[in-house]
Amino acid sequence: MIAHHVCIQTNTYQESLAFYQKLGFELVQESPNFHGRSYNTWLALSNFYIELQTGKDRLETHDPQVSEGIAHLCLWVEDLPAFLSEKKFPDELYVKKEKIYTVENGQLTKLRAPEGTIIEIRNNPGI
Repeated sequence: MIAHHVCIQTNTYQESLAFYQKLGFELVQESPNFHGRSYNTWLALSNFYIELQTGKDRLETHDPQVSEGIAHLCLWVEDLPAFLSEKKFPDELYVKKEKIYTVENGQLTKLRAPEGTIIEIRNNPGI
């Protein structure tokens, strides 16, 4: 398992983007109108990424991301189904009923850690 990125949600997109760029992060990909969000943007600093996103236009009941700040931490695994089969997480930790789903040509899942942090695990790093 490899740490891949942290997702930060912001209501001040342009200011946050400029801030992280000033820290040395390079703009890798900017996707406007991304799954109900005004922006979903990838920034890179060496081999570490920030997924910078605006809040969803319409929050869904299962979506705990109703504030600003860190929205999730992402870990990359080569074989997601095998990883989940081996770890046997309880059903109540999964954020969605569909445990594994496809986003941008890869599979991912989201788990809610006991303190509430969303941990995304995916098998396609994308960026």
